[in-house]
Amino acid sequence: MSSEVVLSVKNLETEFLTDNGPVKVLHGVSFDVKKGRTLGLVGESGCGKSVTSMSIMGLLPKPYGNIVGGEILYRGKDLVSMPSEEMYAMRGDRISIIFQDPMTALNPVHTVGKQLMEVLELHRPELAKAEQRHYALQMLEKVRIPMPEKRIDEYPHNLSGGMRQRVMIAMALACKPDILICDEPTTALDVTVQASILELMRELQEETGMAMIFITHDLGVVAEICDDVAVMYAGKIVEKADVFELFDNPQHPYTKRLMGLMPSLDHEPKQMIDIQPIDPSMFQDN
Repeated sequence: MSSEVVLSVKNLETEFLTDNGPVKVLHGVSFDVKKGRTLGLVGESGCGKSVTSMSIMGLLPKPYGNIVGGEILYRGKDLVSMPSEEMYAMRGDRISIIFQDPMTALNPVHTVGKQLMEVLELHRPELAKAEQRHYALQMLEKVRIPMPEKRIDEYPHNLSGGMRQRVMIAMALACKPDILICDEPTTALDVTVQASILELMRELQEETGMAMIFITHDLGVVAEICDDVAVMYAGKIVEKADVFELFDNPQHPYTKRLMGLMPSLDHEPKQMIDIQPIDPSMFQDN
């Protein structure tokens, strides 16, 4: 495995402006993402996982969401201070994202092919229209959509949830990004479709060597696809480890509680996590 760090997040602090004043959501988040490896960003709903991904992509809602501290270094370039035009060109090209619900991420009034070709128009303008369509067909084949010649001219509502997510993967990978951020991309899918999507993403990663950030609350998915894991709670990273070490020997009390909530045939169903802060001493940086 490569040890080359593609993305380094250092002491990231993000806040949102509310009617009652600014509210800090991320409190000094730090982690590294290495080439060819998948970092799992794990935690319950509301812990700051998606805000972290939106901060990296420069997609925080303006003017309410703002990065107020820290660095996001992509191959040594700080994305936080990068001009908006340069970030716009990089987004979808060098760094791509797959969202949780493809039906809301895809435009319902445009065909699958048009939306795929829009990515190429923006980032590969040297390609002629016919070349863009041919490339779009190749991407649909790569993500194993059946009858791509037919599907390319269909609308998102004509496709199943699994096929829509495959279209999103094709769009995200069209420009062969260095980093792919996956924001709970399998949550809305049934388990058999989820398994096939995870297998597809693992194969595409092996083929391209890209780094991935996989955001999820499902430790089963983490065990399936991740190499490294960062556990989030209340806007902080409370534990970082490789996936084997995390499952064999979790160190932090919150990580242990997450492990205890995993379903088991040998035990009674577990209760939901108490969302109240557990112990202030838990949030000291490791």
